[in-house]
Amino acid sequence: MEPEKSGLRRELSFLESIALSIGIMAPTAAMALNGSLAAGITGSAVPLAFLIATIAVGLASFSFIQFSRYLAHSGSVYAFNGIALGPRVGFFSGWALLGTYLAFTGASTAEVGNFAQAFLAGLGWSVSWLPLALVAGLLIWFFAYSRITISTRLTLAMEGISVLLIVALVVVILVRLGSLGQLSLAPFTPSAEPLNSVALAAVFGFLSFAGFEGAATLGEETRNPRRNIPLAILAAVFGTGLFYIVVTYAQTVGFGLSRAGIASFAQSAAPLDDLARHYVGRLMAVLLDFGATISAFASALGTANAGARILYAMGRDGFITERLGTTSRRSGSPALAVAVIMLFDFAVVSIWGLAPGMTGATLFGYLGTIGVFLILVAYVLTNVGAIWFFFLRRRVWSWQWLIPLLAIVFLGYTLYSNIYPVPAPPYNIFPYVALAWLLLGLLCIIASPGLAQRIGLHLEESEGLHTETAAEATALRQPQ
Repeated sequence: MEPEKSGLRRELSFLESIALSIGIMAPTAAMALNGSLAAGITGSAVPLAFLIATIAVGLASFSFIQFSRYLAHSGSVYAFNGIALGPRVGFFSGWALLGTYLAFTGASTAEVGNFAQAFLAGLGWSVSWLPLALVAGLLIWFFAYSRITISTRLTLAMEGISVLLIVALVVVILVRLGSLGQLSLAPFTPSAEPLNSVALAAVFGFLSFAGFEGAATLGEETRNPRRNIPLAILAAVFGTGLFYIVVTYAQTVGFGLSRAGIASFAQSAAPLDDLARHYVGRLMAVLLDFGATISAFASALGTANAGARILYAMGRDGFITERLGTTSRRSGSPALAVAVIMLFDFAVVSIWGLAPGMTGATLFGYLGTIGVFLILVAYVLTNVGAIWFFFLRRRVWSWQWLIPLLAIVFLGYTLYSNIYPVPAPPYNIFPYVALAWLLLGLLCIIASPGLAQRIGLHLEESEGLHTETAAEATALRQPQ
């Protein structure tokens, strides 16, 4: 593994870039649990909650789409907010998103162990989740070090298989219930449930989209990035949103709209498994466990790749060591940055995974919660940056400032809902863990004024190198 000072290779297609966003969101893994969590709050209106979440995430994605049309950069929000709000805010935003990807990589690696354990148990084999997770971590490191085309194609294939398994189950449920005349639009009407409970349940829908912005980190590796990256983010958000709405509807009617049915849905620790056993059989449940395993693997691979590219961009600007900003001669990947991400992953999963009574699912919940706090901070800053950069400086038609403003309101509500009421231990300490990470990033940028200066100079160069021609920039300022 010999690094050299060369750039990332621009070799990805639209489909390969969209794979990273979809992989990080891990729609199969999201549907394995989040629907039940939402049902515990809003009863039968789960599909309505996910519809609201899709609209809200669509609003939040607008800023990422606009920035991606303007700038192609592997640092994602590190570069977007660095240009919009200054290098210090850019570093702080990138640091928050880097923390998210570190947490999500560990969380998804633990989740691989959890689902793999369930899959093997379905085959009659009893294996602890931790060694399965660590073996998965080694494979993730190998593929993250390989050419990015291999990673993205593998991610797309894995998510494709797992999504097809869920679609097959959904079709069986809807056809059977449709033949019995038991389908209803009631789950989309708020009359049966208070609107405030629907809005609170939409938080779980929103969290199912965490990572939709992942494709933005491939800005320097995608062909025609200012077209393909925005399209990838847009398609990932609304394509996955449609999938979530249909699947949660099938789950809701599959368990039944009666009080007992909704209670069963809300109390289910594995709703897809339960529905598969009821409507198809044990084999389908085992296959869905396999689908969830490879979906979690794809998610961990996606976050490792995305986190490595943010760290690569920081290293290229002089953070810690410029060797972080180098790529492998063999694969073109940011090899040292990948190594840092994966060593951190191994340390966290190994140490925390050895705690008494710790399961893969529990560790996934712990690390995922920390990552969510950090990603919400990055999202809020990016939407603030979009308002300042595109609207107050009059680069895009003025009325569109309402879109990121509405996104900020929803993001703020989501953040507040995860802090208050104060959650039960140990979840009550995770906001402080996220805060400690943010304070560490703030200390890094304050204590190193030379780093901020280098970031500013490099971002100015990047803006000149990667933005549109004068004609394209003029078009960008016109009404959409």
